[in-house]
Amino acid sequence: MSFISPLFLWYFMPAVLLAVLVCPRGWRNGIVAVGSLIFYATGAGPYTLVLLGCMVVNFFAGPALEPNAWDLQNKRRKRLLLGVIGLNVGMLLIWKYAGFATQQIAAVTHWFGGGFPVADLVIPIGISFYTFHHISYVVDIYRGERRALRDPVSFAAYIAMFPQLVAGPIVRYREIADQLPQQRSHRLDDIAAGFPRFALGLCKKTIIADSLSPMVDACFNTPPDQMTFAIAWLGAIGYTLQLFFDFSGYSDMAIGLGRMLGFRLPENFARPYSSVTITEFWRRWHMSLSRWFRDYVYIPLGGNRTGAGHTYRNLCIVFVLTGFWHGAQWTFLIWGIYHGALLIVERAFGYDVTPKSQAARIGRRALTLVLVVFGWVFFRAKDLPHALGMIGHMVLPDFTGLTDVVESAVTNQRLLILLCALAIVFLPAHPVTGPLLESSRSRPATALRIGVMTVGLVYAAILIATGTFSPFLYYQF
Repeated sequence: MSFISPLFLWYFMPAVLLAVLVCPRGWRNGIVAVGSLIFYATGAGPYTLVLLGCMVVNFFAGPALEPNAWDLQNKRRKRLLLGVIGLNVGMLLIWKYAGFATQQIAAVTHWFGGGFPVADLVIPIGISFYTFHHISYVVDIYRGERRALRDPVSFAAYIAMFPQLVAGPIVRYREIADQLPQQRSHRLDDIAAGFPRFALGLCKKTIIADSLSPMVDACFNTPPDQMTFAIAWLGAIGYTLQLFFDFSGYSDMAIGLGRMLGFRLPENFARPYSSVTITEFWRRWHMSLSRWFRDYVYIPLGGNRTGAGHTYRNLCIVFVLTGFWHGAQWTFLIWGIYHGALLIVERAFGYDVTPKSQAARIGRRALTLVLVVFGWVFFRAKDLPHALGMIGHMVLPDFTGLTDVVESAVTNQRLLILLCALAIVFLPAHPVTGPLLESSRSRPATALRIGVMTVGLVYAAILIATGTFSPFLYYQF
C-alpha cells in the first residue's frame, strides 16, 4: 500500500485517524501498531514474518541491555549488544545483498570455467529502515540514554509505525522514546497541524515528481549510441529535481501523518540544493540518515577526534556504507565514494566553511549543485558503463539535440513544471517550507496552507483518481 494509492488515501488513512480520534487516548499506540502491521502486510505479504521476527528478538533483548547503577555486567551486556546488532545486520545482508554477492562470485568463477549459483531473493519492503530503527533502539538502551520498553504494543508502534516504516525518516529511539507513553489531549489540533504538511508532500510527489518521471526515464533509457549533451543534461537535471520532490514529498507526508497521530517525527530535508558546500549538503539532505551514521558509526569510530588521517578513514567508511545502504549495486558504491571523496577534499583544503562574501557564496552554491547533479547520474543509472557514458556526454558538448523519443516526452506541461521546480530550488536557503507550513502562523504560511489545501490538493486528487502516479523512488531501498 502506498501513501498515494486511493486505498490508502480514501479508506485506510481516514479509518486510522478516526479510530485515534474517537477511541480513548490510551489506545493510540495499539491502533497505530495494528494499523501499521496491516499496512505493511498489504505490500510485504509473507515477508511481514521477517519484520515480526526481528521485532521479537530486539524487544526481548532491550531490558537485558539496560545498565544498572554500578554496571556490574558490562561485558555480558556488550556481548549481547554485539550479538543483537550482528543479527540485525545479518538479516539485512542476507535479504538485500546475498544476490549481489553471489553474482560477483559467479562472475569470477565464470572466468575460470566454473559455475556458482546466484541467490534470487525478494528484498522485504523497508528492511533497510526498520533494521536501522532496531539498531538505534538497542544501542540507545545499552548507552543508558533511554530505558527499554516493557510494553510490546508501544515497541511495535515505534518500529512498525506506518508513516516512517517503508522509507523513513529514520527515527532514532532517543527521539521518540518520550512520546510513546504520551496521553494525547489535543487530538484535533494535531490533525489540523499535520494534514497541511501531508497535503504539501502529496502535491510535491504527484504534481512535480511524477510529472518529471516520464521525461527523466526517456533520457536515462536513451541507448549509448544516441546519447547527446542535451539529453544527458536534461536527464541529470530532471532526475535531480524528481528525486528531491519525490523523497522530500514522502518525508513531508510521513511527518504530517506522524503529527496527526500525535508523534513529532524528525525533519529529513532543509532545502539541500541551496547548500554552498558538500558538507552542508549532507547536513540538509536525508538528515535522519546522516544523523544515524554520525551517531552509530562515525563517532564510535573516533569521529574527527584522532587526527586528520583517522578522520578521512572514518568518512570513507561512512560513505561506503551510505552508498551500499541504498542498494547492492556498483553505481551506489561509486556514488558513496564520490561524496566521501568530495567531503575529504573540502575538509583537507578548508572548503567546508561557508564563504563570507556574497559573490563567493553564489559561486560555491552553483559549484556544489553541479557536483551533486553529477553524483545523481551514478545514483540513477542502470549500471556503471551507462553512468560513465552519460557523464562523458555531459562534459563534452555537442549540438546534436534530442532524439524523437526524448522530444516526445518533453511536453509543454513537463517543461513548465521543470522550470517551476528549478525556480523553487534557486530560492534562498531559508525558510524551509515544511516546518513553516506546519507550525508558523504568519501570513505567508497561512497563504501557503490555503493554496496547498485548495488548489494543490484538488489537483493532486485528480491526478491520483486518473491513475497518473508512480511508486515512491525510495521504496526500492
